[in-house]
Amino acid sequence: MLDEILLLGRTESGRVEVEYTRLELKEFCYEIVEAFQLTGGRSHQILFSTEGDCTQAEVDVGLLRHILDNLFSNAIKYSSEGSAVRFTLSCQDNQAKFHIQDQGIGVPKKDQSKLFEAFHRASNVSGIQGTGLGLAIVKRCVDLLQGQIHFESREGIGTTFTVILPRNLMQPEHEQAPEDYCLQ
Repeated sequence: MLDEILLLGRTESGRVEVEYTRLELKEFCYEIVEAFQLTGGRSHQILFSTEGDCTQAEVDVGLLRHILDNLFSNAIKYSSEGSAVRFTLSCQDNQAKFHIQDQGIGVPKKDQSKLFEAFHRASNVSGIQGTGLGLAIVKRCVDLLQGQIHFESREGIGTTFTVILPRNLMQPEHEQAPEDYCLQ
């Protein structure tokens, strides 16, 4: 919890610098899915799929990891054992869209407007441990990456989060044309 409070404080005070790194986006997401399948997702089926060309991208790996880790943690935590969590990565028009859909308890309508506020927890989560910081951190990380986050939720049915980030596609380096030499 202390790490979450410190991270939230750093993001709110502007002390987080975004450090873009080139990475294979599909592979990165696959590694996160594998990690959750081995640790927190053994009792859940995680279904991962991709759409479009999700190869090279330039993104802050740490911030993207915070986003996906928190969304997966919530999907697993608030879903019944044995249910499926669907994760779709779709890439097009220089954007990467991350959809994480669970079949969990959902968010009551009255709580949806406050979902990204620090320390706010939905009224139907009694008995499920949490700090109310995860989605606030996700929102700050998405903002730092100049992205967007949306969700759809129905109580008792489940929730789908969609994060849209610019991919900042890396263009292949073009071979330089030979220089023209002038003989004198």
